[in-house]
Amino acid sequence: MTSTPDTLERFEFGANWRDFLHTLSDERITEAAKSLEAMLGAGSVHGKRFLDIGCGSGLFSLAAHNLGADVHSFDFDPVSVACAQELKRRYSPASGSWQIARGSVLDTDFMRSLGHFDIVYSWGVLHHTGAMWLAIDSACRAVAEDGRLFIAIYNDQGAKSVYWRAVKKTYNQLPRVLRAPYLLGFAGALELGALIVSISSLRPNRVFSRWTRYQSLRGMSRWHDIVDWVGGYPFEVASPAAVVDFCRERGCALKRVRTVGGKMGCNEFVFERRAPCAE
Repeated sequence: MTSTPDTLERFEFGANWRDFLHTLSDERITEAAKSLEAMLGAGSVHGKRFLDIGCGSGLFSLAAHNLGADVHSFDFDPVSVACAQELKRRYSPASGSWQIARGSVLDTDFMRSLGHFDIVYSWGVLHHTGAMWLAIDSACRAVAEDGRLFIAIYNDQGAKSVYWRAVKKTYNQLPRVLRAPYLLGFAGALELGALIVSISSLRPNRVFSRWTRYQSLRGMSRWHDIVDWVGGYPFEVASPAAVVDFCRERGCALKRVRTVGGKMGCNEFVFERRAPCAE
């Protein structure tokens, strides 16, 4: 059995997702569903076995369930598991087509016990495991023949990524009383930078729309994404080419990619399983 590496500094992702649930709305749920079909295709989720690796708040598991999938969600963080369970309680308490568990993508015995899925989904998760390539390999292995893998991985920006890794690690090493001012300092710097860019491009309202219209981006919350960005550790990155080559070697052919164009953020990939992974 392979388990999650011990990491003294690990961000409390579940606590951030628990807070995010206070902002959840029907509009956010609708946008999450739209984002799934935007990459996977309209109607492509209905009737499929859907695995949500690192389900976080449970939003995308709920979206897939609403689209007609048979969903299995899991997360390493027990608070995230509780978030997903809360969404099921709110929206579909009697459903037998949505299962939720605690587990690690790095636990080979656990992953084998799940079997294979038509759609394996893991957005912005595998680079936070402490063993990203092992996690991607595990996700590839969970995809059924002719099934699809939909993952999002932080873009490799070279020195900038090294800098942000240090920022994130420092946040998690700080005493709790110092984390809030540290977070607010970086959040303010990020938004000030965005404001300067908006003004210089003669579109000053653009920075405000980042907040007022942010839920149109996968149903997410700007504030909670900033918290995740500053604190999210472990933190690894990869170039689009590296991800594509790695998955191709494991029998997964690229079907669609959406990159951030060399900027900060996640590149999104959809692969189709053409051949089984070598054991």
